[in-house]
Amino acid sequence: MDEKTEELRDLFLDVSEDGTVTETQEETPGSLTDEQPEDERLDDVIGRMEERYAFETDWDHGSYRRLVRGFFEEDSDAELAEELDVDEASVVRARMDLHLLRESDTDFPFELRELRRLRTKETDAEPAEELDADEATLDRAICVIETQDEARTANDRFRDEFEEIVTDGDLSTQLARDAREDGLEEATEGMENDLSM
Repeated sequence: MDEKTEELRDLFLDVSEDGTVTETQEETPGSLTDEQPEDERLDDVIGRMEERYAFETDWDHGSYRRLVRGFFEEDSDAELAEELDVDEASVVRARMDLHLLRESDTDFPFELRELRRLRTKETDAEPAEELDADEATLDRAICVIETQDEARTANDRFRDEFEEIVTDGDLSTQLARDAREDGLEEATEGMENDLSM
Protein backbone atom coordinates (compact mmCIF):
# COMPACT_ATOMS: atom_id res chain seq x y z
CA MET A 1 0.00 0.00 0.00
CA ASP A 2 1.49 3.36 -0.97
CA GLU A 3 1.50 6.45 1.27
CA LYS A 4 -1.56 8.11 -0.30
CA THR A 5 -3.62 4.91 -0.03
CA GLU A 6 -2.68 4.57 3.64
CA GLU A 7 -3.73 8.17 4.30
CA LEU A 8 -7.09 7.61 2.63
CA ARG A 9 -7.60 4.41 4.57
CA ASP A 10 -6.81 6.12 7.88
CA LEU A 11 -9.15 9.01 7.02
CA PHE A 12 -11.94 6.60 6.18
CA LEU A 13 -11.47 4.71 9.46
CA ASP A 14 -11.57 7.98 11.39
CA VAL A 15 -14.91 9.10 9.93
CA SER A 16 -16.48 5.67 9.75
CA GLU A 17 -18.18 4.02 12.69
CA ASP A 18 -17.38 0.62 11.25
CA GLY A 19 -13.86 -0.70 11.70
CA THR A 20 -13.71 -2.40 8.33
CA VAL A 21 -12.88 -0.92 4.98
CA THR A 22 -14.25 -3.67 2.77
CA GLU A 23 -17.84 -4.48 1.95
CA THR A 24 -19.02 -8.02 1.51
CA GLN A 25 -20.21 -8.91 -1.94
CA GLU A 26 -23.98 -9.35 -2.04
CA GLU A 27 -24.57 -10.48 -5.62
CA THR A 28 -23.18 -13.57 -7.23
CA PRO A 29 -21.21 -13.08 -10.42
CA GLY A 30 -23.22 -13.10 -13.64
CA SER A 31 -23.53 -16.02 -16.00
CA LEU A 32 -22.95 -16.26 -19.71
CA THR A 33 -26.22 -18.17 -20.04
CA ASP A 34 -29.81 -17.80 -18.92
CA GLU A 35 -30.22 -17.72 -15.13
CA GLN A 36 -32.82 -20.50 -15.23
CA PRO A 37 -31.10 -23.88 -14.66
CA GLU A 38 -30.68 -26.11 -17.70
CA ASP A 39 -32.92 -28.88 -16.30
CA GLU A 40 -35.77 -26.41 -15.76
CA ARG A 41 -35.40 -25.04 -19.27
CA LEU A 42 -35.47 -28.54 -20.75
CA ASP A 43 -38.49 -29.47 -18.59
CA ASP A 44 -40.29 -26.37 -19.84
CA VAL A 45 -39.84 -27.37 -23.49
CA ILE A 46 -40.74 -31.01 -22.81
CA GLY A 47 -43.85 -29.92 -20.88
CA ARG A 48 -45.02 -27.68 -23.73
CA MET A 49 -44.56 -30.52 -26.18
CA GLU A 50 -46.51 -32.94 -23.95
CA GLU A 51 -49.40 -30.47 -23.84
CA ARG A 52 -49.39 -29.94 -27.59
CA TYR A 53 -48.78 -33.47 -28.88
CA ALA A 54 -49.93 -36.94 -27.91
CA PHE A 55 -46.70 -38.61 -26.80
CA GLU A 56 -46.55 -42.34 -27.39
CA THR A 57 -43.96 -42.72 -24.66
CA ASP A 58 -44.65 -42.04 -21.02
CA TRP A 59 -41.27 -41.27 -19.52
CA ASP A 60 -40.35 -39.07 -16.59
CA HIS A 61 -38.71 -35.76 -17.45
CA GLY A 62 -35.33 -36.93 -16.18
CA SER A 63 -35.26 -39.66 -18.84
CA TYR A 64 -36.36 -37.25 -21.55
CA ARG A 65 -33.64 -34.79 -20.48
CA ARG A 66 -31.00 -37.53 -20.68
CA LEU A 67 -32.29 -38.47 -24.13
CA VAL A 68 -32.06 -34.85 -25.34
CA ARG A 69 -28.50 -34.45 -24.03
CA GLY A 70 -27.46 -37.82 -25.45
CA PHE A 71 -28.96 -36.98 -28.82
CA PHE A 72 -26.91 -33.80 -29.15
CA GLU A 73 -23.82 -35.58 -27.80
CA GLU A 74 -24.38 -38.05 -30.66
CA ASP A 75 -24.94 -41.07 -28.41
CA SER A 76 -26.44 -43.97 -30.34
CA ASP A 77 -29.95 -45.25 -29.64
CA ALA A 78 -28.40 -48.47 -28.33
CA GLU A 79 -26.18 -46.54 -25.87
CA LEU A 80 -29.13 -44.47 -24.68
CA ALA A 81 -31.32 -47.58 -24.32
CA GLU A 82 -28.69 -49.24 -22.14
CA GLU A 83 -28.21 -46.16 -19.99
CA LEU A 84 -31.95 -45.56 -19.58
CA ASP A 85 -32.68 -49.28 -19.10
CA VAL A 86 -35.27 -49.41 -21.89
CA ASP A 87 -35.38 -51.10 -25.28
CA GLU A 88 -34.00 -49.38 -28.35
CA ALA A 89 -37.45 -49.07 -29.97
CA SER A 90 -38.61 -47.00 -26.97
CA VAL A 91 -35.66 -44.64 -27.41
CA VAL A 92 -36.52 -44.19 -31.10
CA ARG A 93 -40.18 -43.57 -30.26
CA ALA A 94 -39.27 -41.05 -27.53
CA ARG A 95 -36.96 -39.23 -29.96
CA MET A 96 -39.87 -39.00 -32.39
CA ASP A 97 -42.09 -37.61 -29.62
CA LEU A 98 -39.46 -34.89 -29.05
CA HIS A 99 -38.93 -34.23 -32.80
CA LEU A 100 -35.32 -35.42 -32.56
CA LEU A 101 -34.79 -37.06 -35.93
CA ARG A 102 -31.48 -38.52 -37.01
CA GLU A 103 -30.40 -38.55 -40.65
CA SER A 104 -30.47 -42.35 -40.53
CA ASP A 105 -34.18 -42.29 -39.57
CA THR A 106 -35.07 -41.55 -43.20
CA ASP A 107 -33.09 -44.48 -44.66
CA PHE A 108 -35.65 -46.81 -46.22
CA PRO A 109 -35.59 -49.06 -49.28
CA PHE A 110 -38.10 -46.65 -50.84
CA GLU A 111 -38.52 -42.88 -51.09
CA LEU A 112 -40.53 -41.31 -48.27
CA ARG A 113 -42.15 -38.94 -50.75
CA GLU A 114 -43.54 -42.02 -52.54
CA LEU A 115 -45.11 -43.21 -49.30
CA ARG A 116 -46.55 -39.72 -48.76
CA ARG A 117 -48.07 -39.83 -52.23
CA LEU A 118 -49.56 -43.27 -51.64
CA ARG A 119 -51.06 -42.19 -48.31
CA THR A 120 -52.88 -39.25 -49.91
CA LYS A 121 -53.91 -41.12 -53.07
CA GLU A 122 -57.10 -43.16 -53.14
CA THR A 123 -56.16 -46.62 -54.30
CA ASP A 124 -57.12 -50.23 -53.69
CA ALA A 125 -53.47 -51.25 -53.50
CA GLU A 126 -51.83 -51.41 -50.09
CA PRO A 127 -48.76 -49.16 -49.64
CA ALA A 128 -46.80 -52.18 -48.34
CA GLU A 129 -47.44 -54.01 -51.61
CA GLU A 130 -46.68 -51.04 -53.83
CA LEU A 131 -43.46 -50.24 -51.98
CA ASP A 132 -42.52 -53.91 -51.51
CA ALA A 133 -41.99 -53.34 -47.77
CA ASP A 134 -43.01 -55.29 -44.68
CA GLU A 135 -45.51 -53.81 -42.22
CA ALA A 136 -42.88 -53.05 -39.54
CA THR A 137 -40.78 -51.03 -42.01
CA LEU A 138 -43.88 -49.25 -43.25
CA ASP A 139 -44.96 -48.40 -39.69
CA ARG A 140 -41.51 -46.94 -38.95
CA ALA A 141 -41.63 -44.88 -42.14
CA ILE A 142 -45.11 -43.56 -41.30
CA CYS A 143 -43.88 -42.59 -37.81
CA VAL A 144 -40.97 -40.67 -39.38
CA ILE A 145 -43.28 -38.90 -41.84
CA GLU A 146 -45.68 -37.87 -39.06
CA THR A 147 -42.77 -36.60 -36.95
CA GLN A 148 -41.39 -34.62 -39.89
CA ASP A 149 -44.83 -33.08 -40.45
CA GLU A 150 -45.23 -32.12 -36.78
CA ALA A 151 -41.72 -30.64 -36.65
CA ARG A 152 -42.24 -28.76 -39.91
CA THR A 153 -45.55 -27.33 -38.66
CA ALA A 154 -43.70 -26.05 -35.57
CA ASN A 155 -40.82 -24.75 -37.75
CA ASP A 156 -38.47 -27.13 -35.90
CA ARG A 157 -38.83 -24.77 -32.93
CA PHE A 158 -38.63 -27.47 -30.26
CA ARG A 159 -35.51 -29.13 -31.65
CA ASP A 160 -33.88 -25.70 -31.96
CA GLU A 161 -34.77 -24.88 -28.35
CA PHE A 162 -33.33 -28.18 -27.12
CA GLU A 163 -30.13 -27.59 -29.06
CA GLU A 164 -29.79 -24.04 -27.75
CA ILE A 165 -30.28 -25.13 -24.14
CA VAL A 166 -27.89 -28.06 -24.32
CA THR A 167 -25.20 -26.20 -26.24
CA ASP A 168 -25.50 -23.05 -24.02
CA GLY A 169 -23.82 -24.95 -21.18
CA ASP A 170 -21.05 -26.07 -23.52
CA LEU A 171 -20.68 -22.52 -24.84
CA SER A 172 -20.47 -21.08 -21.33
CA THR A 173 -17.76 -23.59 -20.37
CA GLN A 174 -15.83 -22.96 -23.58
CA LEU A 175 -16.02 -19.16 -23.24
CA ALA A 176 -14.85 -19.33 -19.63
CA ARG A 177 -11.97 -21.62 -20.63
CA ASP A 178 -11.02 -19.30 -23.50
CA ALA A 179 -11.11 -16.27 -21.20
CA ARG A 180 -8.81 -17.99 -18.70
CA GLU A 181 -6.39 -19.03 -21.44
CA ASP A 182 -6.39 -15.52 -22.94
CA GLY A 183 -5.77 -13.98 -19.53
CA LEU A 184 -2.93 -16.36 -18.83
CA GLU A 185 -1.42 -15.69 -22.25
CA GLU A 186 -1.58 -11.91 -21.69
CA ALA A 187 -0.14 -12.22 -18.20
CA THR A 188 2.82 -14.25 -19.39
CA GLU A 189 3.43 -12.38 -22.63
CA GLY A 190 6.98 -11.10 -22.89
CA MET A 191 8.20 -13.11 -19.89
CA GLU A 192 11.48 -14.85 -20.39
CA ASN A 193 11.93 -18.46 -19.45
CA ASP A 194 15.31 -19.19 -17.97
CA LEU A 195 14.96 -22.73 -16.74
CA SER A 196 17.85 -25.06 -16.40
CA MET A 197 17.25 -28.73 -15.80
